[in-house]
This record gives sequence, C-alpha cells and structure tokens, in this order.
Amino acid sequence: MALRDVPGQPRARTLLQNAIRSGRVAHAYLFAGPAGSGRRAMAQAFAQTLFCEKRGEDACGECLECRKVLHGNHPDLHTVVPDGASVKIEQIRELQRELSYRSPGAGRKVYIIEGSETMTVQAANSLLKFLEEPPSPVVAILIAPGPQSVLPTILSRSQLVPFVPGDPLELEKALIAEGCPPLLARAAVHLASGLEAARALAQENWFAETRNVVIQLGKETPSRFPAVLLTAQQQVFKTDLSEHIDILLQMLALWYRDMIYVITGREERMVFSDQSEWLSRNAWTRSLGSWVKAMELALTAVRRIKANVQPQLALEQFLVHSREG
Repeated sequence: MALRDVPGQPRARTLLQNAIRSGRVAHAYLFAGPAGSGRRAMAQAFAQTLFCEKRGEDACGECLECRKVLHGNHPDLHTVVPDGASVKIEQIRELQRELSYRSPGAGRKVYIIEGSETMTVQAANSLLKFLEEPPSPVVAILIAPGPQSVLPTILSRSQLVPFVPGDPLELEKALIAEGCPPLLARAAVHLASGLEAARALAQENWFAETRNVVIQLGKETPSRFPAVLLTAQQQVFKTDLSEHIDILLQMLALWYRDMIYVITGREERMVFSDQSEWLSRNAWTRSLGSWVKAMELALTAVRRIKANVQPQLALEQFLVHSREG
C-alpha cells in the first residue's frame, strides 16, 4: 500500500511526503491517533516509500523493495507488537540486537512499534536510549493513541504525526468500493475512527443483525414499551448481541440523530436511509429536544458501560428513560 492509498489522513500524508521530498526524514516518528484510523497502514506505506527503489515521494508498489514490504519479508523492516498486555524490555533489546547487525553498504532500516503506549517502564527507558543514539540510518515509527500516552522524553525525541477520525463519506466510498454492502458501510463509518476499524466492524457477523435490532427497538420505544422490553430480552440479552450492547447503543444514538436530521431538513445525512419513509412520518411525533435527549441518553449509557456498569442494566435503564420524551 502506498501513502496515497491510505484514506482519510491528508495531513499525516502531507507531513510524511514533505519529509521525503525535502530529504529531511526524522529518525523517529510518533503516529498518534485513535485505533482504526489508519496508523498501521500509514506506517507500512511510509516504510515502503522509504525503501522504494524509485526514491520518489510515494512508493511505486512494483519494484523488488516494495514487493518485499508488501509480502512482509523485507529484511530491514522490523515490527514489534505487544507481548500479551505490554511491549516488554526483552522485545526492545532483541530489536536493538537485530538493528545493530549491519553489512557493508547496507541501507536504511525501519522499525515499527505497535501499542507503544503499553511499553513497560523498563522497555520505554531502553527505547529512549536507543532514540537518543540511533544507529544511522534507522527510522523508528511508534504507534500510540495520543502524544500523552508515551513518556514525555520519548515524545520530545519523536516527530508527531497526528491521526484524526476519517471523513465518513470518504470512508464509506472506500468500503463500498471493496464490496461492503452500502447500508452496513454507512453505519460502520459512523461508529469507527477510520477505514481499518470500520472495515473490521462491517465484516462482523453480528453487525448486520445489530442494525436490524436497532431498527426494531427504535420503532417500538416511543409507543410500545412492553414490546421493546420483550425485543431486548429475546433478541439481545439471550443472543450473542449481548456482547455488543455498547455498539447497539451507539447505533441507537444514530437512529435518534436521523430523527433530528428529518426535523432540521438534512435527510441526506441519514444513516438509516432505507428507513427514511418511516422516520419522516414519525420524527414529528416528538419535539426536536426530545430526540436530542434520547440521543444523549444512549451515549450516556455507552459511557456508563465503559465505567463498568453492567451492559444489560445500562440498556434497560436507557429504554425506560428514553420513552419519557
């Protein structure tokens, strides 16, 4: 994958291509942003570009060096991933040993550390010394959720490359081009931070069923409260969907947001576009403020789950409170 093929991160792409164009490639980069936003894909693309025989500002994807990166067998590209819950000092020491072996005429080496925020203190300190005195030429790419998630001393020795949640329209087009069903693509890109995360979500077997259940719950909640509790009991709590109540609640928030879009005349932004006729008929049965409140209640329930509230309880309480309008 070339830099141009990583969607939704124009700023990160420009920063990296400017560095290549100017010949000022730093010895360490911190790719910081939410999971699924394309950090790993961009790291691979950047490494491929650095190795590319064409020496351009993007990888050609055809030369021997590019093909080695694409096939995962480039001898000068090393990737470290957490061993269990963390990146350990033994992994950093092994990386240092591998990078210390240099044959005459050897070119640049690149290493990628995924989950850099999980490094143990010992591993981080060992890496810090390596960053201060890097064997030349070596390029480090650290991947983390944000600049505050690594030691300040590591941050100060790395060039920050920020990653942001991708543009939903661009991500949706990319997923559809890959063969993802349009309705699932539209829902997934509004629930994930980037193409990788949206793709993974849309490919889950339970995701399409969650969408169907959300439609049923969304239609029943305003006026058929006994029915909505039965639906939750039979189609959520007693099924595999019980493991994904947080996603279900986030999708319910999108359902209520679609109601808001109807009232405010922005139907083209609706996620549940296949339900536009029903939504248009029923959006006016409650006030704009009522739908806003319902959306906020759904997102509050998601936050409660993240704070270790039992998911079934969070959903049940949401269903009770959301019908109050």
